[in-house]
Amino acid sequence: MGQKTTAIVGAAETTDLGKIPHMSELMLHADAALNALDDAGLKISDIDGVATAGENPGTLAYYLGITPTWVDGTSVGGCSFMLHVRHAMAAIEAGLCTTVLVTHGESGKSRVGVNRGGGRGPTSLNGQFEVPYGVMGPPSMFTIPVLRYLQDTGTTMEQLASVAVVQREWAAKNPRAYMKDPISVDDVLNSRMIAWPFRLLMCCLVTDGGGALIITSADRARDFPNKPVYILGTGESTETPMVSQMEDFTTSRAFRVAGPAAMASAGVSHSDIDHMMIYDAFAHLPLYGLEDLGFCERGEAGAFIAEGNTRPGGKLPLNTNGGGLSYMHSGMYGMYALQESVRQMRGIAPAQVEGAEISMCHGVGGMFAASGSIIMSNVAP
Repeated sequence: MGQKTTAIVGAAETTDLGKIPHMSELMLHADAALNALDDAGLKISDIDGVATAGENPGTLAYYLGITPTWVDGTSVGGCSFMLHVRHAMAAIEAGLCTTVLVTHGESGKSRVGVNRGGGRGPTSLNGQFEVPYGVMGPPSMFTIPVLRYLQDTGTTMEQLASVAVVQREWAAKNPRAYMKDPISVDDVLNSRMIAWPFRLLMCCLVTDGGGALIITSADRARDFPNKPVYILGTGESTETPMVSQMEDFTTSRAFRVAGPAAMASAGVSHSDIDHMMIYDAFAHLPLYGLEDLGFCERGEAGAFIAEGNTRPGGKLPLNTNGGGLSYMHSGMYGMYALQESVRQMRGIAPAQVEGAEISMCHGVGGMFAASGSIIMSNVAP
């Protein structure tokens, strides 16, 4: 396995999830950060590395009273936090800092104190070459690749709907999940049309919330109050900010680079993965993830999920918090996927996978624009 040079020693989400109209985005970052510090038994003065996306890391450091020796503001969409974990590991190994705080906060539903960045203005590539033709926002942008995928692979709408059904089964076990009522394939297919072929229940939630992680060297990991989670392997890549310019609509090049890189650096095979998180802003993303990372052959992921392999009791537990479809999705979901992987590795998840020792957490940024992968373990070096 990987060298386990670094570990996650603090992890927490905001005190509330869902609708939080009394807190701005910066306040959500701070709430998550303070909760993670409490989880790790640390003080603000113990932090010397800061990483965040959606907010300027300098602003965050000032707001919290941190004087960092290392800062990362990498922002490539919702998987930015996977990249932050990777970069923090490298920075700690290089001696640039000792203890890194990675934060996320987003007022996705209430829109309080929202940072107006995003790189999709009139002069951006997307603004010049896609928006004028009516491609605006995730529902219309993400639908472009999946239409080709469905046609080329023969994946059915029922199989696509089963992704949402299975993840609702996981959410039903999670008290903090936004949506917990059981749903059927028919419920999904009869829900309101959003943008063909996506029905409402195939689309992510829109919520408020945040989360934070604290990362330090593995040799310090036993000094903290909660079970450390060791970072085994990491990977990252980007493809294009314009969904129309994907190399192949039926597969993500960024996925195919980031995922295998993480597995290679961790020294693990597919059979070693006990638990998996695949960023699911929309129902098709787990299909791309399972196939591009080599867990399923091309065109087989829909049947794999529909047959129950990823549901509670299945052989590959996937998106065990309920995912972006049922747990929560403030806009940049990667932090919540990481939090669930940490909970699973600590053995404290609401829907705990018994005996799980290795978790793979795979994210997407933008509309297949970027990807980050983190593989974690609870086995000490």
